[in-house]
Amino acid sequence: MSKIDDLIQRLCPNGIEYKAIKQLAEVGTGSSNGNEAQEDGEYPFFIRSQTVKRKNDWEYDEEAIIIPGEGGIGEIYHYINGKYAIHQRVYRIHFIDDSVDVKFAFHYFRAFFKSFIMRKAVSATVKSIRKPMIEEFMLPVPPLEVQREIVHVLDSFTLLTAELTAELTAELTARKKQYDFYRDTLIQKECRTEKVKLNTICEIYDGTHQTPKYTNSGIPFVSVENIDDLYGTQKFISPEAYEKYKIKPRTGDVFMTRITAGIIGKCTVVDRDEDLAYYVSLALLRPNADILDSKYLKYYLESGWGRRELSKWILWDATPTKINKDDIGRVLIAVPPLVTQKRLVQVIEHFDSICTDLDIGLPAEIEARQKQYEYYRDLLLTFAETGSTLMTDRQTDRQTDRQTDR
Repeated sequence: MSKIDDLIQRLCPNGIEYKAIKQLAEVGTGSSNGNEAQEDGEYPFFIRSQTVKRKNDWEYDEEAIIIPGEGGIGEIYHYINGKYAIHQRVYRIHFIDDSVDVKFAFHYFRAFFKSFIMRKAVSATVKSIRKPMIEEFMLPVPPLEVQREIVHVLDSFTLLTAELTAELTAELTARKKQYDFYRDTLIQKECRTEKVKLNTICEIYDGTHQTPKYTNSGIPFVSVENIDDLYGTQKFISPEAYEKYKIKPRTGDVFMTRITAGIIGKCTVVDRDEDLAYYVSLALLRPNADILDSKYLKYYLESGWGRRELSKWILWDATPTKINKDDIGRVLIAVPPLVTQKRLVQVIEHFDSICTDLDIGLPAEIEARQKQYEYYRDLLLTFAETGSTLMTDRQTDRQTDRQTDR
């Protein structure tokens, strides 16, 4: 039996009482507007966001739970102990009953408040909540000793999850940097060969300059936002509108971002002969297949060398930033023999596949750890219905033991 189970059996063997929030806490909103935030403000300023801003004056000095009144309902929770200010559509829940540990209530809100709100909703989403809805939320109130032990376990697990997430994210970032370095090193060796203007070995086009009339189905329509997944677009135009396109993509073409607030020069190779309409924000590059390999062109333009060439022609003062279609053709590119290009592509793709596996695996691991935390959190907080946390010493103690060892 875990320590928490032992406490429950000793202190509340017959179950525990639920109380409505209105019996335990004050619920209210702030009086500040979002535009009152100050970058170097002294006090936390809670708005309707996971991001906490700053402010030089405060409204409350207390321990409380903070949740938005609209936007991010059931997703955003903050715990505060001290001076702070809050937006006029953000709620503070300040407990005035000494029988409640506020951090215990915070964890319970995070686990169950969203499902409570959704049960009361008449639609699939909840756009806003009001004070009475919060006040009706029922909170289990076990003895304080039980609450504090649960908080100890959950805080330890939260810290461990955050540390693991940071470590995995750092690993993913390091591998991506390693890939960029490896790709650029391979490309650099070929930059000693003669360079030619891209428009001498590649046809260059752009898409429609008019925002099309979208349809529910038909020909997929892509722009810069689809550069990572061309065929995952949710926008379509009619076949009749597509017939007006003079240049239609085909296998081996390369799409490149050319008008964007993001990265100019990001590329995707077209790998299938399927109809695809495209917007002016994308350039379509059609290399001479006898001279220039499509994938080599992609990797070259995305390398440090390619980006430096592109940057000479980018209109940095434009909003959004862009490179004109004709100026893309003026970019210089090293063109080794085709067999060398294909060999480079093969080597780069091998390393890229390793990074892609990490790109899939590490985020999946992060998500799995978060779900593991939520699973154990919910087990810990559902003792009231079961009379037990249903957790063993091994499940709870290994978390606290690891934290103690640090």
